[in-house]
Amino acid sequence: MSSSNVLKVALAGLGTVGGGVVDLLDAQADLLRQRAGRPIKVVACAALVKRDPMPRDAAYFTDASVMARETDYDVLVELIGGGGGIALDIVTAALERGKPVVTANKAMIAHHGLKLAQLAQDKGVSLGFEASVAGAIPIIKTLREGLAGNNVSRVMGILNGTCNYILTTMRNSGRDFADVLAEAQSLGYAEADPTFDIDGVDTAHKLSILAGLAFAMPVDIAAVGCEGIRHVSAMDIQFADELGYRIKLLGVAERGGDGVRASVYPAMVPLASPLAHVDGVMNAVVTESDFAGRTVLGGRGAGARPTASAVVSDLVDLARGTRIPAFGVPVDHLRTYPQVPSELRRSACYIRLTVTDEPGVFADIASALRDEKISMEQVLQRSRSPSGTVPVVLILHETDEASLGRAIDRIAKLPTVAERPHPIRIEAV
Repeated sequence: MSSSNVLKVALAGLGTVGGGVVDLLDAQADLLRQRAGRPIKVVACAALVKRDPMPRDAAYFTDASVMARETDYDVLVELIGGGGGIALDIVTAALERGKPVVTANKAMIAHHGLKLAQLAQDKGVSLGFEASVAGAIPIIKTLREGLAGNNVSRVMGILNGTCNYILTTMRNSGRDFADVLAEAQSLGYAEADPTFDIDGVDTAHKLSILAGLAFAMPVDIAAVGCEGIRHVSAMDIQFADELGYRIKLLGVAERGGDGVRASVYPAMVPLASPLAHVDGVMNAVVTESDFAGRTVLGGRGAGARPTASAVVSDLVDLARGTRIPAFGVPVDHLRTYPQVPSELRRSACYIRLTVTDEPGVFADIASALRDEKISMEQVLQRSRSPSGTVPVVLILHETDEASLGRAIDRIAKLPTVAERPHPIRIEAV
């Protein structure tokens, strides 16, 4: 096979994932040549600091912009990260040159995916981002190709390994959130600034991409409601166990007759759900569609090897000559749906209250719920703490967010309630 048939890769970023891509291309060179029909080789790479070992015979750049604009390559692989800045600059430059792009950058696709997809379409090249969501799990290809003959009504999943690790460790150890977060940071599972993970932003980026693919709609990160796991306590996790649930941070996108809703929030999922048993840093995604029904995909959602695997899958498609619109259909065929307001969302929910143990407490709480036409399914009460307060758990029948919010506002103002309660939705999965 002649060297002119090589798929020449310009690789921007030699961090954890970039190094994984280099290692995979080297270790699996013969396998990839067979499956892609041609060799895949890094001919140029850009990084602030050289990696050891470097890709063999590759030109080295400290300026990724120079590499993207001036180097001879067939495809740019962007693994720098960040929603804008140099990553967006080099991807745009490559596409404007008529070069296909492969990226793992979920923030960039969430914020600029529509514009980049349009540019790729105008230039007749591919924009691949399998690695942007759920690591090794082939959920992008599943939605765009495997379920191409289906109307997808729902996509949901555990999309952030850091949060899943924290919640799993809290359950297994009985320790509280702050303690487990500190441990996750010391082990490298959580960033020094974990805000994007624990406040649900990372999951929201990924969910916006999945919703765009599932419903053939423009990616709209601004439309994703976002709630993290800071308020989930060890006591909540203990009560969830008693009630037959696991608490997971979910990203959920649904399409119905009134439009699309997409939200990130901690939820109680029943033990019968496949998501209940996804532990540690693992990810999982569930889809629901008309002909295929329910599909469940699980695996490693991050790390050098899983993410590199997803990057290389896009490279193999390019080497084969496979080109599919970034979001499954041409950009001008993407459809805009009404966004369902969060206050109209309906769900059953769990609420834990810390109340003073005195007469009339339940009557006041029940009155606040009754006035919003919210009914209780179950009440659990524990023994009094040394402080004189009692933990009380309410399981509420399905209600809308607006009514629930008003009831909680009223309950939180009661002098017998020690702290503002945080509802956790109960999700039928």
